[in-house]
Amino acid sequence: MIEQFTDVVPSFFGMLNQGPLTLTIVLHTIIILPMFWIYKQEKKKLEEQK
Repeated sequence: MIEQFTDVVPSFFGMLNQGPLTLTIVLHTIIILPMFWIYKQEKKKLEEQK
């Protein structure tokens, strides 16, 4: 699944290029987890307004 990462310049995008699963995990961490956090915050705000 994850092979040894060898590159002249070890970069973030080089690590993402390891395979589709790596990219998926990173995107979910960056985009979807904060969405849940924002959703819960907004829900709490709406319940306090009632």
